[in-house]
Amino acid sequence: MADKNRTDKPEEPQASNELARLNKTEPGNGSRRPDGSRSDPVYVAATVSLRQADIGVTDDAALWAAIRNRTDAIRGDRYEEFINQVLCLNYGTGAAVCLPEDPKSKQASIEAALQAKRAELIGATSGYGVDAYNLLKYATQAFLLLETGVVIRTPRFPLNETEEQLTIDDIVDADVRTFLGTLNGPLPYLQRVLAALESEFNPGRSPFCRGALTHRFTCPSMLELIWSYWHEEGMLVQTMNAICMRFQNRRGPLDRDPLANLEIDALRPLNNLLWGYIQDEYNRLTVPRRAYEYDHHYGLKMVGKAVPELRSADSRSKFIEAFHNLLYRTAAFYREDADTTVVADGFSLLNSLREVHLLLAEGAHNQFGDLPWTSRAEMLVMQWMLGRPEMREFLRGRAMVPYSERWMGQVDTMKKLQGWTDTSITHFRNLGVYGEQILLSIRYGNWNEITDQDNAKTWARAWRPEIQGYVHAYMAATGVDLSEDTGDFRTAPARYAQPSLLLEERIAAQELPQELQCAPVSRSLTAGGASYGALPGSRRRALSPFRRS
Repeated sequence: MADKNRTDKPEEPQASNELARLNKTEPGNGSRRPDGSRSDPVYVAATVSLRQADIGVTDDAALWAAIRNRTDAIRGDRYEEFINQVLCLNYGTGAAVCLPEDPKSKQASIEAALQAKRAELIGATSGYGVDAYNLLKYATQAFLLLETGVVIRTPRFPLNETEEQLTIDDIVDADVRTFLGTLNGPLPYLQRVLAALESEFNPGRSPFCRGALTHRFTCPSMLELIWSYWHEEGMLVQTMNAICMRFQNRRGPLDRDPLANLEIDALRPLNNLLWGYIQDEYNRLTVPRRAYEYDHHYGLKMVGKAVPELRSADSRSKFIEAFHNLLYRTAAFYREDADTTVVADGFSLLNSLREVHLLLAEGAHNQFGDLPWTSRAEMLVMQWMLGRPEMREFLRGRAMVPYSERWMGQVDTMKKLQGWTDTSITHFRNLGVYGEQILLSIRYGNWNEITDQDNAKTWARAWRPEIQGYVHAYMAATGVDLSEDTGDFRTAPARYAQPSLLLEERIAAQELPQELQCAPVSRSLTAGGASYGALPGSRRRALSPFRRS
C-alpha cells in the first residue's frame, strides 16, 4: 500500500532546509550589528561574471587615431574624388591639414598654382603633348601635401551624405579627445632624435639653410614604403607596364598577345594621359631602385625578370623575423586576453615592439624622406588611370566582387589574362593598408622609453582589427599562418621566408596539372595549418632538408 504522505517531489537535503530556515525574513534571524541588535537579511538579484582587466588610455591613443584618420584620407577613392573636384569641377583645394608655419599663405600658393595650371591647359585648344599628365602629376603631389600629417580632420571631399555630417567628435572617441593636445607639438620620438643630433630648426624652411627641416620634424608625412611593396607584389605596376607596352604596339612575351584588342581611341582623355605617362618614364622610379629601398627599409626582396640580383649595402635582414614574431606574440596575447581567468602577460609584446621599433629606425635614412612619398604618388596615378571608364571597357572586372576601389577589378582581370597569380588583389591591398598602419604606430611611438607592459597591451587591443586583418591577408596570399604555433620544426622556416619566394611557390603550384593540385598534402590535415599546393617530385626533393647527397 502506497504511503499517503509520499509525493513525487524529491526531498530536499537537510543542509538546504537549514539554509532556507536561516534565510527566512523573520524578525530575529538577521545578522547582528556591532551594537548587538539584529537586522533582517537583504536579498540581491545579481549576475556574476569575469571580464578583462581594465587598462587606461595612454597618450599614444591620439597618435593612433591620427594614423587611422590620415591613412583613410589618402585612400585611392578619396584621391579620385580630389582629382574630380579640383581638376574637373574646378573646386578649391581647401586648407592643408598640417603645415608648420603660416598655413594660409602656403595653402593659397598651392591652390593658386593648381588653378593657374588648370586654366593654362583648358585654355589651350590643341589638347596634345604632355601637359595634361604633368597637371595630373602636380595635383597628385598637392593632394599628398594637403592630406598627410599627424592630425585628425573630417574628409575634405565627403563621398556620401553620412560623411558630410561627420564631426571630429564622431571620428575620435570621447576618452581620446583629452589627449589630442599632445599632437600640437612634435612627437616624443622625433624630439629625442633631434636632441641627439644637437641641431636647431631651419628658420626659413628652405633646404639651402642650415638646421633641421621644420616641416619634416613637426609634420611627418606618415607614409610607409610597405604600402608600395604589397601593391607591387599584387601586380599593380606590372599591369600598368603591360598596358603601356601594348599602347606602344609592343607584343608581350607570350605567343598570343592577351592585350591584342586593347585599342584606346584618340578622342578619349585617357589616350593623351597615357602618352604623357609613357613620355615621363625617365622621371619615374625604376623597379631596381624600389627593390633596393624595400631591402633597406624592411629586408624585403623582390623576385622577377625586371629585378636584378641585389647587392645591397645595408639590408634589414632581421626585420621579417622580428615583425612576424611580433604578430605571432600578439595573436597569442589575444588568446590569453580572451581567457578571463588569467591576466595576459604584456612584457613579451613590449620587447617585440622595441625590437621592431629599433629596426625601423635603422632604415629611416638616405632615401627614407622622399622615396616613399614619390612611390606613393606614382602608384596613385596608376590606380587612377586603371579606374578610368576607358580602361574598364576593356579590362572588365567581375561585377559581383565587392572591390574597395575602382582600379582593383582591372588588376585581377590582367592577372587572369597574363597567367599571373590567381590571388585576389584585395588581399594585397589589405596587406599594404594594414601593414602601413601597424608599422606607423610602431615607428613613431616612443617604445624605447616605455617600460610599462600596459602600453603594449593597449597597443594590441587598439590595433586588433588591423593586425588580424594583416595576418589573414598574409595567409591568403602566401599560405603561411603567422598566428600558428610552430610546434613542427618543418613549418617554422616558412614564417621567416621572403614573401616573394612564397608567392613564387604559389604561382608554381597553380600551374601544375589539376590532378597534382588536388593531391592530398599532409600539411593540409594539420589543425590550424595552411594548405600548400603539391609540388613536383624534383622540387620536393630540392626543398627537402633530408634529401640525400
